[in-house]
Amino acid sequence: MLVALIAHDKPGALSVRQENRPAHVEYLKSGTAVQQAGPLLDHVGDMIGSLIILDVADMDEARIWADGDPYGKAGLFESVDLIPWNRVIGG
Repeated sequence: MLVALIAHDKPGALSVRQENRPAHVEYLKSGTAVQQAGPLLDHVGDMIGSLIILDVADMDEARIWADGDPYGKAGLFESVDLIPWNRVIGG
């Protein structure tokens, strides 16, 4: 099943994002769950969140993956939503 992880950073947390980015990127690449990933940007191009498309067996697996993300462990996110997603275009 595909799941969209949409996370919004806490205000003023860009330094937390930058400090934990190498570990986060390594985590993204460490398994087969991540299909697509990238930062959400504000109007000037600064990173303010994350969009990650996971291919997992179920929502429990998506939650486990999200709980292991170094960004989440560092307290970067104000909110994290896990939403089942249906790919229509792309692949």
